Amino acid sequence: MNRHRTALSALLAAAALLTGALAAASPSAAADPPSSFRPGQTPGFWTAERMRQATPLDVTASPGGARTAPVPAAPPTRVPPTSPTAFPQAGGAWTGGGAVVKTSGRVFFTFQGRTASCSGDSITSQNGSTVITAGHCVKYQGAWHTNWIFVPGYDNGNAPYGQWAATKTLATDQWAASEDMNMDVGLAVVAPLNGRTLSQTVGAQGIQFNGGYNKKMYSFGFPAAAPYDGTKLVYCSANTGKDFLLTKDHSMSCNMTGGSSGGPWFQDFDESTGLGTQVSVNSFGYNFLPNTMFGPYFGPEAKAAYDKAQTS
Repeated sequence: MNRHRTALSALLAAAALLTGALAAASPSAAADPPSSFRPGQTPGFWTAERMRQATPLDVTASPGGARTAPVPAAPPTRVPPTSPTAFPQAGGAWTGGGAVVKTSGRVFFTFQGRTASCSGDSITSQNGSTVITAGHCVKYQGAWHTNWIFVPGYDNGNAPYGQWAATKTLATDQWAASEDMNMDVGLAVVAPLNGRTLSQTVGAQGIQFNGGYNKKMYSFGFPAAAPYDGTKLVYCSANTGKDFLLTKDHSMSCNMTGGSSGGPWFQDFDESTGLGTQVSVNSFGYNFLPNTMFGPYFGPEAKAAYDKAQTS
């Protein structure tokens, strides 16, 4: 364990030196705090086929073990739709319609030289252009992702409301500094599209901080690892609990897989309108505890990151 910590300290020190060198060489880099990044964009990069082939990014954890980002080993199979009136629901295709179909979507980016995917949600903000997701969906293993876009209402390679390119990605200070699993919250500010902001185009969900534990919640995402295939919006619903091991996260019975990371968790969700108050995001699962999802508690740290994003 000490050897791992020593190696990690050395890597962090090297990263700090590199960051300092880049900041000294670039005035624009120096203007941004360490908890944010301006991802590069390659016009036309995200074709329908490239989105379909993007590898789902997910995080698993084990007590005393390292986090990993597994690649699905088996080909996906389709999961039949489930009535959205079932509660609790451990995982099924959302067929209820409503606002959540437009505000939620898939996130695509380049990670370690490969295309990858997560999920995200449009939230109410001052700039009308803020997406919330998981911290590891903007920065992971010490590097910020590039070619970052949000595709609300994603439908099997189609982008019915367009591809929204990030001009800035952010994370909680704690995730940006050390990838603290308690603070796995990321955000993106996206550029206007066709003269309109994101919220003007697809709407936006409400958000709440310091809302407490043990609530009835719904979670949504686009899981892309088997048995799912990333083509449709999937949801879970349950009376949530609290992680009893490594974090202070919410916990929920849910079988969503890789690619669902960053998808929204709602309190006070109305199935008839598809509107709710977002209080967390899909974050990680323990590799020894199947069919259970964990999501960070939105406390003052998440609020601080949100305030930075909505005023950018």
